[in-house]
Amino acid sequence: MNRAIIPGSFDPITLGHLDIIERSLKIFDEVIVCVLVNPDKKSLFSIDERKELIEKSITNISCNEKIIVDSHDGLLIDYMSKNDVNVIIKGLRAFSDFEYEIQMAFLNNKMAPNIETFFLMTTENLSYISSSSIKQIVKFGGKITGLVPSNIEQDIIRKILE
Repeated sequence: MNRAIIPGSFDPITLGHLDIIERSLKIFDEVIVCVLVNPDKKSLFSIDERKELIEKSITNISCNEKIIVDSHDGLLIDYMSKNDVNVIIKGLRAFSDFEYEIQMAFLNNKMAPNIETFFLMTTENLSYISSSSIKQIVKFGGKITGLVPSNIEQDIIRKILE
């Protein structure tokens, strides 16, 4: 089976993330969306909340039965080894994303030479969306319609305004 993993913090998931997930399903038989713990980031949503938001977000994706939502607290390559996955998919919005992600790809490949990283550019009309910007927009009373999946928009607003 041709499997890949899309790792990230997904705090919260955006339409940009969904774009990468949907496009990955055209290439791979199964895609694992894995919420990772990033010790350098202070997360707003718990791991379980993020997984729940992802699960709700993918309900309208065709072939969503080919998506597994999971989480991991540790090195991505350890998760991949345990789950027999050797392809990482990373979405890129801008050149600054590439600079960071290429370093991570080289590190992952150094530690686990069987791992390959695929970079997918996000669709142009979604390239400006980030989880950080979503949180900031809501905190200042702005609208996030069209930036996040509509069926989780109110969940995100409620959590941010708590």
